[in-house]
Amino acid sequence: MTEADPQPVRARGLVKRYDDVLAVDHVDLNVQAGDVYGFLGPNGAGKTTTLRMALGLITPSEGVVELFGRDPMRAGARALEGVAGFVEAPRFYPYMTGRKNLELLAAMDGDDASERIEEVLKVVELSPRAKHKVGGYSHGMRQRLGIAAALLRRPRLLILDEPATGLDPAGMRDMRALIRRLADEGITVLLSSHQLPEVQELCDR
Repeated sequence: MTEADPQPVRARGLVKRYDDVLAVDHVDLNVQAGDVYGFLGPNGAGKTTTLRMALGLITPSEGVVELFGRDPMRAGARALEGVAGFVEAPRFYPYMTGRKNLELLAAMDGDDASERIEEVLKVVELSPRAKHKVGGYSHGMRQRLGIAAALLRRPRLLILDEPATGLDPAGMRDMRALIRRLADEGITVLLSSHQLPEVQELCDR
């Protein structure tokens, strides 16, 4: 990234109201290239709503958010180039194998995504279980499959909503190690969490 390149995430004054409920109250975010950025707050604080606005899934009541300088409300899908991840838990077809789920997603993404399936399975350490049905996966394995699906797109920015929630200590350790490896490869990570120790251990900012 050169100095002229826009930052991965820039939000100013983000507000979301649902009738008389203020779900997000003037949030500013500055995520720089190379950050592992922790978006910290208790459950119900509006983290997921903020991420949904950032991805263009819902419209802000006020304020603006840009991904690499592009506003999803104006640029549409083009604003998500180089961006991947999941908001809330990743969802898959439980009666299909991990590999088959990735094949379906790769077919929708196009480009060389289908050629990357074995690579991303290896990155998230699911190759040995790729032929097993997702319905038999542990929660941690499903979370890692969600990251594998995101990596099919060769993202520069990975947005992860509570990636360690519900994991046992070993699963949390594996998730931290995976995110750190991805960051070391140059991927900017924005992750939300309600767990302060997790953020302190994993995040740069």
